[in-house]
Amino acid sequence: MPLRKYKAYTPVRRYRQSPTFEEVTKKAPEKALTERKLRSSGRNAQGRVTTRHRGGGEKRRYRVVDFKRDKDGVTARVAAIEYDPNRSARLALLVYRDGEKRYILAPDTLHVGDTVVSGPDAEARVGNALPIENIPTGTTMHAIELEPGRGAQMVRSAGGAAQLIAKEGEFAQVRLPSGQIRIVHVRCRATVGQVGNLDHENRKIGGAGHIRRMGRRPQVRGVVMSPRDHPHGGGEAKSPVGGMAQTPWGRPAMGYKTRKNRRTDRFVIKPQKKRK
Repeated sequence: MPLRKYKAYTPVRRYRQSPTFEEVTKKAPEKALTERKLRSSGRNAQGRVTTRHRGGGEKRRYRVVDFKRDKDGVTARVAAIEYDPNRSARLALLVYRDGEKRYILAPDTLHVGDTVVSGPDAEARVGNALPIENIPTGTTMHAIELEPGRGAQMVRSAGGAAQLIAKEGEFAQVRLPSGQIRIVHVRCRATVGQVGNLDHENRKIGGAGHIRRMGRRPQVRGVVMSPRDHPHGGGEAKSPVGGMAQTPWGRPAMGYKTRKNRRTDRFVIKPQKKRK
């Protein structure tokens, strides 16, 4: 999917790069596969802001995506590729042989008219969902389950791809896009191929108005605040005081390990790569 560049007749348009949406073949979503989407604007049940810089934005309807792929043995034809405002990936509208329609994440190289199927007897080709025990070692896959039958939870964003490294007994080793190597049960399902919309990471917003329409409110840097409002505030320098970036409440904001789940630590063989 190529990116579109604009003529610089305004300062905003000079740097903006947006997708051309050439792969999208259908504009309006399937009404039966959408639901009302409520937003809390970062507030909790008491009305207090728990996640800052959220609010406003265009209204959206949620597209119900089939992450379980539990319609085994029934072939489906790709009827359309659609845009989803709730995620970075595109959606593929499947029409099954019995007439039922479902949304799935659109893999790269999957086009309108192709057929896909799910189940243990499915062939390991792009768009098919099957248990990891039936997928050949070295295959690229996405939409991976963490528990059998729960539905895909890993590798669902645009351009995401994991690799099946090895299988031993009831567990398999999977290399995730972050570089982490994780153990997954072989009965967990995954979809073969890479998630589409590969150029999503290369887009450039270019303007504040577009950010507001996405539901993100302005952020103010801590270094321009006063010392009473932020740990970075005050002084003549424009760098965090103390040598470490902090939140307004004094917690480390960069280079700080946030993973605290001893229950699942035994499933992680190799940690993810450190950000530079």
